[in-house]
Amino acid sequence: MSKIDNNNAPWHRLKRASTPRKATVLAIGKAFPRQLIPQEYLVEGYIRDTKCQDVSIKEKLERLCKTTTVKTRYTVMCKEILDQYPELATEGSSTIRQRLEIANPAVVEMAFEASLACIKEWGRPATDITHIIYVSSSEIRLPGGDLYLASELGLRNDVSRVMLYFLGCYGGATGLRVAKDIAENNPGSRILLTTSETTILGFRPPNKARPYDLVGAALFGDGAAAVIIGTDPVTGKESPFMELSYAVQQFLPGTHSVIDGCLTEEGINFKLGRDLPQKIEDNIEEFCRKLMSKASLTDFNEMFWAVHPGGPAILNRLESTLKLNKGKLECSRKALKDFGNVSSNTIFYVMEYMREELKREGGEEWGLALAFGPGITFEGILLRSL
Repeated sequence: MSKIDNNNAPWHRLKRASTPRKATVLAIGKAFPRQLIPQEYLVEGYIRDTKCQDVSIKEKLERLCKTTTVKTRYTVMCKEILDQYPELATEGSSTIRQRLEIANPAVVEMAFEASLACIKEWGRPATDITHIIYVSSSEIRLPGGDLYLASELGLRNDVSRVMLYFLGCYGGATGLRVAKDIAENNPGSRILLTTSETTILGFRPPNKARPYDLVGAALFGDGAAAVIIGTDPVTGKESPFMELSYAVQQFLPGTHSVIDGCLTEEGINFKLGRDLPQKIEDNIEEFCRKLMSKASLTDFNEMFWAVHPGGPAILNRLESTLKLNKGKLECSRKALKDFGNVSSNTIFYVMEYMREELKREGGEEWGLALAFGPGITFEGILLRSL
């Protein structure tokens, strides 16, 4: 669950006024499943649970676990689930029904807990929420999790709902862009944006024909996040901490196969091209400058950076290409270390760490939120710290 830190400057003591009719982030929350896995215990557990006898696979997973820089992760998957569904660890089993029986309620439960934490921090009644945006690549059903979540939270039955499914790692940033558009075109609206993800759909025993399965086992985690977005914050009732100044989405032509996901009877299979970090490196500077130009910004090191940590290689390439000072990506690296890559959620874990960082004296006013995913798709938001 989200923790609210009141030891530093209180939320109401803002140094900068929000811009009229610009979307702001009014509150943030997060939630995780009960199972916490330290990275040093992951290999033995995964090899045991999948009954893998191949020593070379175990050695490769050990190497991957070290290079990811992840220290801890939360997972829905646990011994009780494997005892109930042993076929999940059996190669070639048709298990999509079983996976959805686990994943569908799990993602809504996490989204519910993250939303409750967010609404508590916001300080207004849940019935004041006018719109809900629900982001997930981890459930499939009709009606979707957006309706279940709205019902469990006790939202009004005329709340406007939007579902964003199977966007992958850039889904959270897409949700922010959509929430910004809704907020700025519906004066007085308050949008609850919730993301929730689990790796249940992709859990399977290792196979040398699917090398990316090991990357997923070493890197990805489960969890949920929530933010409330709105314009013109109510003085004395709402405490905005970040403004969404400008948002852009862009895809790179001819790269749709670099990140490839396919839903099968055995769950979801991912393939990740080795050239992903290079593709991002080749295109990221132009993309960032497009966003920065909206505020006449030119110096990368005079901004703060909230980057989705898809993996350490992507962060390292971005840091090197843009010649960022050491520490500029610290919030992204910390989120990766503490939670792993939690797909669409992770950008919000970075933003929460960034909120604490920007409380310090002399914190930057402008920054960028960036996320990358299938397409290859870039999502970027020019942020203004309040």
